Amino acid sequence: MRTIQEIADRYYALAQRGQIHQIQDELYARDAVSIEPENVSQLPITVRGIEALRDKEALLEAQIEARHGGFCGQPIVASYYFACTMGMDVTLKDRGRVQKDQVGVFEVADGHIVKEQFFYNDAVY
Repeated sequence: MRTIQEIADRYYALAQRGQIHQIQDELYARDAVSIEPENVSQLPITVRGIEALRDKEALLEAQIEARHGGFCGQPIVASYYFACTMGMDVTLKDRGRVQKDQVGVFEVADGHIVKEQFFYNDAVY
């Protein structure tokens, strides 16, 4: 079973290549939970399960007209969690070009990511 540091490092390596589906397939528990800030985005606040995470990602992608850049910072590991700063520079179909920064916190149990929670304070989505 992978350590939390190994999972965090693998997440970072795959994120550098934009391989979101591979991250989900390889690192997430099948019933993982994803949480967005309340009343901030047009994305669902809480979803559970890989298919629901993919549906949320598809909803985000449907809002994007063009990608200009993005990043995922090196993970910081503590206890059963790791966190990464993340950002994107995109043109949204109905809002123009925006830059978004966030922190993602990931909980790990039994060798898989069981929960992700994102923190940001803007009305980008």
